[in-house]
Amino acid sequence: MVKRLTRISPWQTGKTLAAVYFAIALVIAIPLGLVFSLAPPIPGQERPGILFFVFMPFLYAIAALIFVPLGCWIYNVAAGIFGGIEVTVESRSDA
Repeated sequence: MVKRLTRISPWQTGKTLAAVYFAIALVIAIPLGLVFSLAPPIPGQERPGILFFVFMPFLYAIAALIFVPLGCWIYNVAAGIFGGIEVTVESRSDA
């Protein structure tokens, strides 16, 4: 069975992916912050402060909240012109 994706809700997708980006950045920022705080500084360069790693998940979430709806809007315009993405799905009945 062929189905066509003709519209993506920009705001709902943006909110959902902002939460996902926040969670992923949180998982990355904590170990990265620990590594940077324990590593010796590179001569001639300043190491990032701890506030950078605290705010990194929020920056990722804000970026997702801005750029994902924009991408959805662009997709919706393109899908209106070209018809959207077609996917083939099958129904399975597992015992």
